[in-house]
Amino acid sequence: MTPSAATDSPAADDAAVHASGNPVPRFPADEPTAPLTAVTADDAVAPEKVADTPVPVSENRSRAERTAPLFLELSTLEKGDPRRERLREILVEEHLPLVRHFARRFSNRGEPFDDLLQVGTLGLIAAIDRFDPTRGVEFLSFAVPTITGEIKRHFRDQGWSVRVPRRLQELHLSLNAAVSELSQKNGHAPTPSELAEHLGIPRAEVLEGLAVANAYRSSSLDERLSGEEDSPTLAATLGEEDAALEGVEYRESLQPLLATIPARERRILILRFFGNMTQSQIAADIGISQMHVSRLLSQTLAKLREGLLKD
Repeated sequence: MTPSAATDSPAADDAAVHASGNPVPRFPADEPTAPLTAVTADDAVAPEKVADTPVPVSENRSRAERTAPLFLELSTLEKGDPRRERLREILVEEHLPLVRHFARRFSNRGEPFDDLLQVGTLGLIAAIDRFDPTRGVEFLSFAVPTITGEIKRHFRDQGWSVRVPRRLQELHLSLNAAVSELSQKNGHAPTPSELAEHLGIPRAEVLEGLAVANAYRSSSLDERLSGEEDSPTLAATLGEEDAALEGVEYRESLQPLLATIPARERRILILRFFGNMTQSQIAADIGISQMHVSRLLSQTLAKLREGLLKD
């Protein structure tokens, strides 16, 4: 038995997810979320928010009626009984639409749908194995926390490209939920201060939580900026080290020092290093010997070097 055995239609999901008694409210329509620094549209629905959302149901109660005797029979069978495995397969197939529902709700977080479906199915199997029908609790109420718990654990363990403390992971998820809620309520992307007030935490903590979003998923330098084949790669947007910047720094540092040396020595420096003149050409221009130019140049450079080292 594999997850592909169940239908993908929304109607089938609605028919599959129900309670045996009181109806459960539907999910509201997906709400758009406004972008915020370090919080993307992919992060709009936080796992902990989804897990607390009621499951949509239809008026069809046949599933609960159909599976109730199967759960009772399963609870009476020994672990080695061959009938037990067959009953588990039937119950898993019956409730796979429930897993598909939550896998879809979590899939906009950047993890592949198939991975979430597989993880959720493991949670469903665990719920089936642990469910005790004699306690009077509906299976739906028992299974949903188990399924969503497995998916949340998957995000904590596998969803981060760079490992960050669990406190920051949970803060990141809380911020995503708050962004969605406040964006709908206020009609604009919330500021860090608004998020801090909403969550009752310091603004600095909000900024820390937003910053860890950069560790959630990494991008390849070969990744194209758009879907087009001729689109530049991410690497093409990165800057390169500019050797000329070092020269700018030195020139800025030398400006106040140059003002302290005599005008003739300053002119010799300018002609030599900015005018690219030889010592002989400088000597002819100023009217002194080349040897004198060399001596003045050496003395002036020594003074400037000493001044730079002091700073």
